[in-house]
Parts: sequence; structure tokens; C-alpha cells
Amino acid sequence: MGSIFPSAAVLRQKYALVSALRAQGFTIKSFEADKPGAGDLFLVAEGETPPIASRTLIVGSERDEAIPFHDGDPARVSWTADNHAVGIGFAGALLRGANAPVASDPESLALLALAERVAGSDVTVLVNGPTGTGKEVMAKAIHQASPRRDGPFVAVNCAALPETMLEAMLFGHHKGAFTGASAAGQGFFRAAEGGTLLLDEIAEMPLQLQAKLLRALQEREVVPIGGTLPEKVDVRVIACANRDLQDEVEAGRFRADLYYRLSVFPLATKSLAERPGDIVALAAAMVLRHATGRARLPWLGRDAIEALLGHDWPGNVRELENVIQRAMLLTMDDEIRAEHILFDRRAEPAAPSVAQPAAQPAVSCAAGDDKLSNIVQMSEFQAIRETLAACNGSRIETARRLGISERTLRYRLAKARERGEDIDAMPHRVSA
Repeated sequence: MGSIFPSAAVLRQKYALVSALRAQGFTIKSFEADKPGAGDLFLVAEGETPPIASRTLIVGSERDEAIPFHDGDPARVSWTADNHAVGIGFAGALLRGANAPVASDPESLALLALAERVAGSDVTVLVNGPTGTGKEVMAKAIHQASPRRDGPFVAVNCAALPETMLEAMLFGHHKGAFTGASAAGQGFFRAAEGGTLLLDEIAEMPLQLQAKLLRALQEREVVPIGGTLPEKVDVRVIACANRDLQDEVEAGRFRADLYYRLSVFPLATKSLAERPGDIVALAAAMVLRHATGRARLPWLGRDAIEALLGHDWPGNVRELENVIQRAMLLTMDDEIRAEHILFDRRAEPAAPSVAQPAAQPAVSCAAGDDKLSNIVQMSEFQAIRETLAACNGSRIETARRLGISERTLRYRLAKARERGEDIDAMPHRVSA
């Protein structure tokens, strides 16, 4: 995290914000005691003159709004008393950037602090946790905070590569080492020289290859396929797994000696349902991430926050990102409300009481009409139709307002035509 210089007015008016930023890993400094550096940021209250416009966040309290950095102008965030959590979420997202790790829940803050501590060393790290909980994001954060930050960050998914190719992709090969090897390949270990190699889904690595990985970690050298001499590598390894590797060791699917070599410093991410304090902060960061081209970030309304906090998040952070992307497409103004929140899986209906039989639905749907994909497509088409009408048929302006590319707009119009929507009746005048 960078350093923050809050003005005296911000310290008086928004001390809770400053405390939250400090807990999230920002270093809080004083104008009187410290000299600002090139990457430092400034917090000033509305009405104050920013010291350096492009690195300043202006903080207010008269309305609910968030405006990102743009063309050298300062960012702005303002929130009323009822929207404290959302305001701090947007402030943190604007200061740290849309793709940095997000932590607001106490356990997540503690985990992030551990990750920052281990980043300064060169030990091997094992990140364990369910799918979609941000393991790769944490690995990248460790790399960026380490002395190897200027070196490459190379990520390889051990489950995505065929077993027959994984060894060559990891350790490299000489020309002619196997059928189809018309040229030599350096492999991921040598590609990550001086930097960090992320081995994702390490539990999927075949047992016979685990022995060769163990030697690479112990000796800091690799032997390419077709070669006889080892080659030294200077690489920091981070491994990720969505299964408990200790259980895999007991089941005989993972080598115990490799497990202990990888877990020099183990970290564990939890499911999103177990850290509800992160939900608002993550949602704010994702609004910023997907608001390309928008002059103002859609605010997260109170009913939308209640819907997000009430969900059980089986898809974890990935599901939350899907939900926010849909909501940003569906909202037609500067606020995301509960009506814009569509989950990947519907909540299970409560069982009807014995004394009060369940009411019959007034309208029956054709089979498949209530699938989420159909609901999303119809809502998207309605949003596009209304925006086209508001923009007098300008697809360029429509795409800009919706935060999508013109190519994406054309694709979605074509898909709507395939579903039988009356595209020809819509305005088609294209203007700049």
C-alpha cells in the first residue's frame, strides 16, 4: 500500500475514514513531519485546494457520489451519514486501485497484513482456500510488495495443461526432445527468472512430476527435457490450492515432502460468506473496475447492499463480480438498487406452513422462461433499448453510457435479433 497525507480538515471531519485506511494497510503521514514522495496520495476536504491535483482524493459529506481520477483531475467521494460503509469502500478503491487486494473484514485485514509481512522475504508461500476467493490476487500482491516486483510474475494453472505437456512447460525442453519439439522452449521456471512463479491448482499436479518440482525447489535448478545438465534459476515460488493439501497427503495424492517444502509460510483465504465485512468494499472496488468511461461511479443503494449481504455467495468473489457487472449494465442512472441485483442462483424458497398452504402463482411460465440467462438477456435488451432511445439512436453514445464497447453493443443487438427481438424497430442512426 502507498502513503496517504490527510489534511487537518479531513482528520477532523473523516477520522473514521483515516482509521479504516490505516487498518487496510495504508501508511498515514503528516505534512509537517514527512515529505511527500512520487507515489503518495493526498486526502483533502471539499473546499480545500489540492496540493497535486492528479494524486488527490477530495472527501465530502453532503451527498452520495464517487468520481474516479480522470485526465489529471482529482477523484472525489462524498457520503451521507447513512452510507458510511459504502463511502469508505469507494474511498479505499479509488486510493488503492481497482485491481489491488481488498480487505475490510477483520480476518481479511489480518490475512493481508501477513501477506505484506511475508512479501519482504523470499520464502515459498502456499495459499489455500476455496475457488474464487482471491488466491491469485493475493499472490500478485505479494509479488508487487516484494524486492522482486520489477521482475516477471508468471502464473501457470497446473490443472489447465495436459499432463504430457506440463513437465516441458514448467522446466523447458531442448529441440527434438520429443515429437513436435521443433524448437527449444525455456519453460515457466526460466521465464520467471528474477521474479515470481505462481503454481495455481498445485493439487492437480501428477505425483511423478511432484518429485521433479521438489528437486527444483530444493536445489533452485531445473533440468530441461532432453538435457543432462541442470540450469540454475532464481525464482520465488507461490503455490495455490483449493483443496486441503494435508488431506491430499493423507490420501496419497500429494507428496508429503513437497507439501512441507511449499508450506514454509501458509496462508488461507476464506469463502466470501465467512467474511461479510468484505462484501461492501469488494462491491465498490468492482464498480470502479468495470466503470471504464463513466464520469461518475454508480452508487450502491441501501437496498442493493442489503441484497448483497443477504446472499450466501456459493461462487465467492467471482460470483460477486458477475453480479456487479450485471447491475452496472442494468442501472440507467447513477445508483445500483436491489432491482438491478441478479444472482447466479436463486434463493431456495421457504417451505409452506401446514396451516397456511402455499398460494398458487397467478401466471405460469413456459418451461425455461425463468432461467437466469433469459432474465439477464431480456433486462440487457431493455436497458439497451432505453439507452438507444435516450441517445437518439447513437450507438457510440449508447455504448459509452452503458460502459461497453461498440463491438459489444453490436454483438448484443445481434443476439437479441437471434432471439426474435424487433431490432429493426429500434433507432439506428449512428452519430459521434
